[in-house]
Amino acid sequence: MITKKIGVVSLGCDKNRVDTEYMLAALQAAGHTLVQRPEEAEILIVNTCAFLESARAEAISTVLELSELKQTAKLQKLIVTGCLPQGYSEELKELTEADAVMGVNAWQSVAEVIARLYVEEEQVALVPPAEQWQFTGARVITTPPHYAYLKIADGCNNFCSYCLIPYLRGRYRSKPIALLVEEATALVEGGARELILVAQDVTRYGYDWDKQLHLTELLQALKKIEGLEWIRLLYCYPELVTDGLIEEMATNPKVVPYIDIPLQHISDGILRRMNRRSTKAQTEEIICKLREKMPDIAIRTTFIVGFPGETEEDFCEILEFLKAHELEHAGFFAYSQEEGTRAATFPDQVDEAVKQRRKEQAEALQAEIMLKKAEAMIGKTVTVVTDGIDFELGCFYGRTEAYAPDIDNAVYFTSDGDIAQGEIYQVTVTDTLGLCLRGTVTEGEEE
Repeated sequence: MITKKIGVVSLGCDKNRVDTEYMLAALQAAGHTLVQRPEEAEILIVNTCAFLESARAEAISTVLELSELKQTAKLQKLIVTGCLPQGYSEELKELTEADAVMGVNAWQSVAEVIARLYVEEEQVALVPPAEQWQFTGARVITTPPHYAYLKIADGCNNFCSYCLIPYLRGRYRSKPIALLVEEATALVEGGARELILVAQDVTRYGYDWDKQLHLTELLQALKKIEGLEWIRLLYCYPELVTDGLIEEMATNPKVVPYIDIPLQHISDGILRRMNRRSTKAQTEEIICKLREKMPDIAIRTTFIVGFPGETEEDFCEILEFLKAHELEHAGFFAYSQEEGTRAATFPDQVDEAVKQRRKEQAEALQAEIMLKKAEAMIGKTVTVVTDGIDFELGCFYGRTEAYAPDIDNAVYFTSDGDIAQGEIYQVTVTDTLGLCLRGTVTEGEEE
């Protein structure tokens, strides 16, 4: 049996990160040794994203950069996995720096591919249909031990006109509740206090079984896991945020008052062209219901500006929406014309300079909203889970229930006592640091 020192570079989203963690476990089970520094690896694997042209460019650049280690370090073989090979395997034949290319679910055969690399001279390609997703739970966690992502489904059925995901990841398919509970229990036993539920569309969970939504059922099952304290929901499509789900979020003590709802736009005309299934009125009704049931809820969203046909009036609807609802977190992306999507063929593409101007204008408005919210927290005491130490600032940092890791802001704080990663403390906010909070642990209030 061939055993090697293997390093893995994971690009893209948190869903891709989970795939990487499954692959790491498969490599360990096959007897390989995992290394963190690329310079130490005999085999390097790059798990790629291909959602946007910028992501594809980053993936290729990463592969080319790492391939130089074949001349300067121990590197023998370079493998490219994930969305890029899934959608562009023919084009990758010209990427001679890659010794193997593997699709989004081919990682389950990674040990066999590695063995083939040492007997076959040509590039090894393994790109099975995306729907061939084998349910598994063994993972090597790459996040800090106190939180982990729980991928509850793969694929997408929404076919938004700007998006490649259904073509790269296949149709929506949900992981059974029993297997998710088993996986979640193992994560908690490994130290996770917070589980972050992810999928391309979390709210559609279970619909592929019987045309019914089963997310609330899953949340009720996860609630029973002893030691699990926070459950966080990302990527909830607005039209599927039902009254039942809102009620479950409000009454389930382990579901934090936080929701990520990727709206993408608010103009009804643009939403129709995007093939989105919600309207401005429906979205505003959902936000009102969420705030009514959970007054302290933090709402995150994303918007695409400069979509084909977007007028100044359409764009201004986003600005007015932001002013009216003052969402806690919002990200903005300039529309990317992706070959293979319907929107790429639309005739009324928006000029790049206009897209960038609108993006910057929206970001500036959202920053004002977030700064006002941050300043309103001064003098208040908040519950913070510690994520780590910022050595440059000379303090600890962490998150409240209102902040998801990596994508949201942080709370920076000091303490006269000892602080442990993953533990929860009461922090009194004394100031802001940019759009983040700064504070100090309130003596005697650690949980």
